[in-house]
Amino acid sequence: MLDNYNHLLQPGQIGTLTLKNRMFVTAMGVNLAEPDGHCGEQIRAFHEEHAKGGAALITLGVAGVAWPHGGNQPRQVAISDDRFIPGLKALADAVHKHDAKVVAQLHFGGLVGVEDMKAGRPVWIPSMPVFKQSDLEAGMLKEEIPRSATSQKLDVKLHPMTHDDIASLVAQFAQAARRVCEAGMDGLEIHGGHGYIISEFLSPLTNQRDDEYGGSLENRARLLLEVIEAVRTEVGREFPVWCKLDSEEFGQPDGISLEDAKAVAQMAEQAGVDAITVSAYHDTSRGALHSESNIPHTPERLVANATAIKQGLSIPVITSGRIEPEAASKHIAQGHFDFLGMGRKLLADPHLPRKLAEQRPQDIRPCVYCYCCVSQIYLESPVKCAVNPDTAAETEDLMAPATSVKRIAVVGGGPGGMEAARRLTLRGHDVTLLEKSGVLGGTLQFASIAYEPNGKLLDWLKRQVRTLPIAIHLNTEATPEVLRRLQVDVVVVATGARREMPEIPGADRPFVFSGDEMRAMVLGEKLQSLRSKLNGFSRFMLAAGAVTGASRHRQLVNIATRHWLPLGQRIVIVGGELVGLELAEYLAHRGKQVVVLEQSSRPGAGLYLVRRLRLLEELRESGVTLISKAAEITIGDHKVAYRNYRGQIRQLGADHVVVAQGAQGNLALAEALQVQGFDVHAVGDCSGVTYIEGAMHEAARVAAIV
Repeated sequence: MLDNYNHLLQPGQIGTLTLKNRMFVTAMGVNLAEPDGHCGEQIRAFHEEHAKGGAALITLGVAGVAWPHGGNQPRQVAISDDRFIPGLKALADAVHKHDAKVVAQLHFGGLVGVEDMKAGRPVWIPSMPVFKQSDLEAGMLKEEIPRSATSQKLDVKLHPMTHDDIASLVAQFAQAARRVCEAGMDGLEIHGGHGYIISEFLSPLTNQRDDEYGGSLENRARLLLEVIEAVRTEVGREFPVWCKLDSEEFGQPDGISLEDAKAVAQMAEQAGVDAITVSAYHDTSRGALHSESNIPHTPERLVANATAIKQGLSIPVITSGRIEPEAASKHIAQGHFDFLGMGRKLLADPHLPRKLAEQRPQDIRPCVYCYCCVSQIYLESPVKCAVNPDTAAETEDLMAPATSVKRIAVVGGGPGGMEAARRLTLRGHDVTLLEKSGVLGGTLQFASIAYEPNGKLLDWLKRQVRTLPIAIHLNTEATPEVLRRLQVDVVVVATGARREMPEIPGADRPFVFSGDEMRAMVLGEKLQSLRSKLNGFSRFMLAAGAVTGASRHRQLVNIATRHWLPLGQRIVIVGGELVGLELAEYLAHRGKQVVVLEQSSRPGAGLYLVRRLRLLEELRESGVTLISKAAEITIGDHKVAYRNYRGQIRQLGADHVVVAQGAQGNLALAEALQVQGFDVHAVGDCSGVTYIEGAMHEAARVAAIV
């Protein structure tokens, strides 16, 4: 097993900096600094946890060299004045206690400096840009729009930089570098990517200057090279300095090209940097591309670019972007890049590096690539992780040992129940997990088939509760008699939501499936209402899958359903929130013609913004028809009628209809047990449908107070 990660676990060198392994916490804007820009307790604890977790190096994201000027987040780290040095030093000291290194990423927002826009300050830019019509707001929910700075109607004052402005900015980068040294940090990264000021000068799209800072690539790179020179003059040749560059602007054929990036990386090396961080940017007017460049949904999106850039350099290359650790180790062995940067993975499990070193990869909590973390930043909120409730809550110590041991029954084996049982056991309680069905997983079983990354979380949860000393009772109903026999002190109810067919005329027709029926059909579960809706062959096939156990293996189900599903070709899905859209994607990938009817004006509730923006476009590209503002839905004889936004009655042909609505909280068991005198706490969807994040975070909250 160790061989799979051997090259990732080897020490590495960047300039004079020796690193214990090849795993970095890549720079992330997390909105965890104090409102005045200081590094306080929250961001210090956040990064100290990464240091405890075994990463060789932590990159402190977007430290504003001219803060608040050039800021792009309301709680961004500031490094624009000497008064910020003590907070930076305290953070560095906290990281160093755990044998890790820390560097600051020097940053100036430019055209992405939304804090300047909100404050009415002039926004420094290379030249007047060409604006495109954006579809970003169209993909937002109504409640998200006022929280997003990009959607606010601001009086933006754009200011093309003069030569004096450029000289001032270069000096601010140099002084920020001095502060990095004085704070006792181990190096610095100059942010030359992601549409920030240096990237804007490098890009032919945003740099239309006609002086020595515009035109040719050498001229467009002049600001970067002057910053490197000024920083080197300030900190000396021995202090580790590197820069982050866009290897490409995805969706922008006239933007930065890979050839541009290769040449600029070589210029930066000649100017004296010790490494290059290879990243990318994108056409920001297209919502789907916000998950295509530096935070990609496509696995290993940047590896080819990093490899191409490294071929022209003699200094190390760092890269990131949905690269699995085992694959990263192979790439390092093959010389494709030298260091792996991770963001989302280390939010999901900051102890990933340590677990690899201890040969425990099976214990790494997986990222499900839901974009909860980055969507928070779009909405100007502190970072959080859907699957790890401890992220950004390090100061709360949610896993502190229990002061007194209790006997606790957790009722329900879905994600909320398993996470509650896991956390309660680790806190020291005596835990029994009761699940009325024969398998663990709850609705996450079907969610894992509809969206594959969920399956890794399901497997991790099941493995954790089976490894810990938790008494697991399947096919067991949590009656008062059972709970009294167990002599429990506390009951945690995590039984999930109640799913009832909404009152849609015609919903009782035999070609109409509820969400539960769809789930039972795909998973091979017995459900009496399905018998009358399936023919004999379909019932036989599903029974065979259940008897052989094939329907419990996601990979087999995914393969089998690409060849056979007991559904017709034309599918209408009623409900366009998370469940309906992921089901639409699942069916479209199996060749079905899918129409989604959503009653609200904006589909995709339950999906995080960045994931939603991508999924909506992918559904359209897959041929799925999305119809919003669909009212008065009725189901006829293989037809679905609805009133559209113009008041017209429209009809759709349908071989089958799936109603992906009707889930609601169900506290019946919790309330009944309370009446019986039990100390009861509810978590997950039984107290309101909140999907994976709600289940995991509610489990953490309850487990911390019991």
